Amino acid sequence: MGSKTKTFTFEEVAKHNHRKDCWIIVKGKVYDVTSFLDDHPGGDEVLVTATEKDATTDFEDIGHSESAIESMETYFVGEVDTTSLPAKVTNNTPLPPTQAPVHSNQSSGFVKILQYLVPLLILGLAFALQYYGKKNNSTKSEN
Repeated sequence: MGSKTKTFTFEEVAKHNHRKDCWIIVKGKVYDVTSFLDDHPGGDEVLVTATEKDATTDFEDIGHSESAIESMETYFVGEVDTTSLPAKVTNNTPLPPTQAPVHSNQSSGFVKILQYLVPLLILGLAFALQYYGKKNNSTKSEN
């Protein structure tokens, strides 16, 4: 028979939010990383700021090695009751591509156009000012 895993509410986990008592939530699991703070390659502040929220996105964005992921089991203390996560924390995960906002492609296309259009406009303005300046100077020198 396997042992029963302890389940914590988000509020219980969120109380462990400082250097002397630091718990994080990654992929629905709770880890007490207090003893790892001094050894964390990214520094202790990274882990402390990952408290009081679901740190899954932060963890995955870094791209941890397989050995780092395996060593996490050393710090495993239980699971989080996902129904206790605040809506703000739960919605922190990116939407799947099929649920992405429709306007995102349109706005990114507009931004790409602006990336080319603005420098061209500035260049055109510079040439216009140079042409107008030369024309003005030649008119003044004739007088």
